[in-house]
Amino acid sequence: MFIYYALAAIVIAIDQLTKWLVIKNMELGERIDIMEPYISLFSHRNRGAAWGMLQGQMWLFYVVTVVVVIGLIYYFHKEAKGHRLFSISLMLLLGGAIGNFIDRLLMGEVVDFISVLIPFIQYDFPIFNVADAALSIGVALLIIHVLLDEKKNRKKVS
Repeated sequence: MFIYYALAAIVIAIDQLTKWLVIKNMELGERIDIMEPYISLFSHRNRGAAWGMLQGQMWLFYVVTVVVVIGLIYYFHKEAKGHRLFSISLMLLLGGAIGNFIDRLLMGEVVDFISVLIPFIQYDFPIFNVADAALSIGVALLIIHVLLDEKKNRKKVS
């Protein structure tokens, strides 16, 4: 069980370290090309949720995050035992949620800095951070877990 909480702690640590580095070393709005024009660091702040929705509704984010964190810990202890993929997905979600929650609590906004242009469709993906990436990967793994679990349960019924 400790190893899974360690995963969440690592996500939080990497998230906070990278955000601190961006704050200390980049001006707001500054761009550093990594793989021009597809990947760059872009110092940005977000006072809303994903893709800038619900700007300035910090009270809502505080409440939602606390409820989500409690739910993730509950499911981890009650439902995830013996389910490695489910446990990993929950801890990635936990680490991502706490990482962005720390920003909201301390600064009133979230530090975003990863800018990606998807070449084949020329889509400028919304700027994100390590916590956001952990949340996205956690959701993807959760979906995979549900699909695999459903497939396993169907085999049992057959």
